Amino acid sequence: MTITLVVIGLFILVMINVPIAVGLGVVAVVGMIISRGFDSVFNAALTMFDGATNFPLLAIPLFILAGALMNTTSISRRLINLTSALIGFVRGGLAMVNVGVSMFFAEISGSAVADVAAIGSVLIPAMVRRNYTARLAAAVTSSSASIAIIIPPSIAMIIYGALADASIVQLFVAGVVPGVLGGLAMMALCYWYAVRHDLPREEAFDLGRLWKAFKEAGWALLLPVIILGGIFGGIVTATEGAGLAVVAALVIGGAIYRELSWKHLRKAMIEGVMQTAVVMLLVATSAVLGLYLTEIQLPQNFARWVMELTNNKYAVLALLNCGLFVIGMFLHGAAAIILVVPIVMPLIHQIGIDPIQFGLIMTLNIAVGQQTPPVASVLVTSCSIAKTDIWETTKVNIPFIAVLLGILLMVTYVPAISLTLVDFFYK
Repeated sequence: MTITLVVIGLFILVMINVPIAVGLGVVAVVGMIISRGFDSVFNAALTMFDGATNFPLLAIPLFILAGALMNTTSISRRLINLTSALIGFVRGGLAMVNVGVSMFFAEISGSAVADVAAIGSVLIPAMVRRNYTARLAAAVTSSSASIAIIIPPSIAMIIYGALADASIVQLFVAGVVPGVLGGLAMMALCYWYAVRHDLPREEAFDLGRLWKAFKEAGWALLLPVIILGGIFGGIVTATEGAGLAVVAALVIGGAIYRELSWKHLRKAMIEGVMQTAVVMLLVATSAVLGLYLTEIQLPQNFARWVMELTNNKYAVLALLNCGLFVIGMFLHGAAAIILVVPIVMPLIHQIGIDPIQFGLIMTLNIAVGQQTPPVASVLVTSCSIAKTDIWETTKVNIPFIAVLLGILLMVTYVPAISLTLVDFFYK
């Protein structure tokens, strides 16, 4: 009964625009008072502090800052020029460029919102000028940006790894194949749209232009090599890799490209601090909610309830996917992970699902949730840049959402897609 009241209370708070982080903290404290009395809330502050100071979570503000530094320099523009020179000559090539740049950008920032902010303001107007509809431009930009939380590094994976006590590096490795498959499938869909609607080719392939773009973007291309090479090579941890990303972005954007002024640095730091504050407040208040859920044994009761329905692993995964799909429509990604993971992890362990595989399932569900209204945080950002209606854009976006759902089903029911590289390097 208490948990029902907590869920209803959280829903009401979210509907009246109370920040989700504040809502989580309020319902957790109220639930603790109702179930255990006022004495149970004395440790709430300490629990919040412990939850927010988990060492792996230090990677989040650092990756956010690295993405903000990219936004304030020409790194994004150079990546766009290189990708355009590489694949822009294909029919519908500008849409493919959008997807390709998102895949590059994902390897540095780990944030879909940062991806849309950096790329959308440049590519959406360019696509509209080339006779793409604004709705299609917004849909391509939004959906391809969600690849940013599948391809490593990924802020969603960092949060999941910290909560589930799973290896963040292994989560990063597991995301490589699904992320690449998703990007290639979206490029194929862009080509289909281009043929169907007779969208234009860009400039003919020019080796000289490609070489020039490659030289201009050469240092920018080193960023994912430095970050992922260091992490996957075991030279640095994921958290240290995030610090390395910031240093590399500062050196490349400031010392080499000479486009990072003190004004730009201040703007990037303020942007990074604001985004970090939102995420870390969520993490802190979720720790209190996790304490409350543990006290009332909700995770154990939930696992027992599901096992009474079915003990078939694939049926359980289907139920979890359906639940996560609905949750993703109403909660932002970090909030969804924080709310769900403490509840379902006992069940995941009990039925023998690899926590790394479930981390990918969780991340892909978050990617889908970023595209499905009413919340659809990434789609809303893309629509605001394109100045299009979110519901009309969603109609165009359905095939791209279908691609994400297809990758989700593959990861769910063909574990080798996400786990083969993990098993090869770490098992």
